[in-house]
Amino acid sequence: MQPEIDGRRAVENLRALVRIPTVSRLDDGETDWEPFAAFRAELATRYPRAHASLDLELVDNHSMLFRWTGAGEGDPSILMAHYDVVAATNEGWEHPPFGGELVGEAGEDYVWGRGTLDDKSSLISILEGVETHLADGFTPDHDIYLSFGHNEETAGSGARVIVDLLEERGIRPALVLDEGGAVVEGIFPGVTEPIAVVGVSEKGILSLRLVVDQQGGHASTPPAFAATVRLARAIMRLNRKPFRKSFVPTNLEMIRTLGAHARQPLKWVFTNLWLSKLPLLGLFARLGDETNAMVRTTQVVTQLSGAQAANALPERAEAIVNIRIAIDSNVEESIAHVRRAIRDEAVQVEALHPTEPSPVSPTSGRAWELVKSTIEETFGGTIVTPYVMLGASDSRHFTRISEHVYRFSPFEMSKEERGTLHAKNERISVATFLCGVGFYTRLIGKL
Repeated sequence: MQPEIDGRRAVENLRALVRIPTVSRLDDGETDWEPFAAFRAELATRYPRAHASLDLELVDNHSMLFRWTGAGEGDPSILMAHYDVVAATNEGWEHPPFGGELVGEAGEDYVWGRGTLDDKSSLISILEGVETHLADGFTPDHDIYLSFGHNEETAGSGARVIVDLLEERGIRPALVLDEGGAVVEGIFPGVTEPIAVVGVSEKGILSLRLVVDQQGGHASTPPAFAATVRLARAIMRLNRKPFRKSFVPTNLEMIRTLGAHARQPLKWVFTNLWLSKLPLLGLFARLGDETNAMVRTTQVVTQLSGAQAANALPERAEAIVNIRIAIDSNVEESIAHVRRAIRDEAVQVEALHPTEPSPVSPTSGRAWELVKSTIEETFGGTIVTPYVMLGASDSRHFTRISEHVYRFSPFEMSKEERGTLHAKNERISVATFLCGVGFYTRLIGKL
């Protein structure tokens, strides 16, 4: 029997911890570490049983690794979250990003603020589950680790160092669960039931710096082909050459799983892929940005720079291309594609922080069934399906030590709410947050 959850406490804890601006920066020297220390101190105050009963190590200076010793031996489980957030200012927000305000809208209460969805809500849900079970006198069958990263939004070094540490100790987790998919609706044609998408892999990530070096001078006497013009041509050529599209096996399993619940004639289309696979591939590429990203490596220019002054010719023009690598591709193939598309040796291509796609975790066996059954118990009537996560998470580092790495945020998220991730007006409904607390409380009781 699941112990009773203290919903009021959970909500107040979320609000308090959202108020602490744990903003990570790509350059550690620009990060204000005082809020990170304040966050950890507040956690200790609000979760006294967890801090008294679990062993805590500080890893890479700021990441937290808790160990909850189990009753017996056996491979442990790892529950993951991160407590850093992306930057936010008050501009454009209906309620301050670090206010943690509780606001009623359309008959439902929401907690507003940066980190309510990404990812303090998961971290707090995990700790609420731990605290609740400890109060009930529960001891897990095997060790449970809680891995809370401090820079998932930037370098991810905290999680990487935690994996190094666990690997040195010979630990091979039976289950790793991190943020990722969610409970969503209206994302698959013909399916009206809510869908829980669980990441069994994630795309690789790569940034490419495109550079054109050229003689500078005064802007009053421009050459016919300035550095910025050459760079712009390279960008346009790249934009006209999307990566190849394909269905990987996880895509096909997702289509079959969801297609079995679709209305006719779509049900026939989705469950007879031997005949409909190629037309569906073309449809996915055109249907929308999310479905297009599911079937290919994506590329987009995110940053541009040129001259230091408005009246000077740029001696160096740069662009950053962000690439998310499909799991049937790799870094080398992605760079080769960009070079072929640009067709200009004067444009230098430099790879930054390349990460290969993650291995695919199985959709059978005890670890998968634990996650799947807990979702079904928490969100009744929900269809559970594997998918390839389009973004990057700290969990990619854990594939080094476990074959059972899954990515799921146990919250219902509308399209509008998903659009607030890394954007203004991020918020979470109290009802769905408490479902997340219930999810982790149930899952912990099975470990």
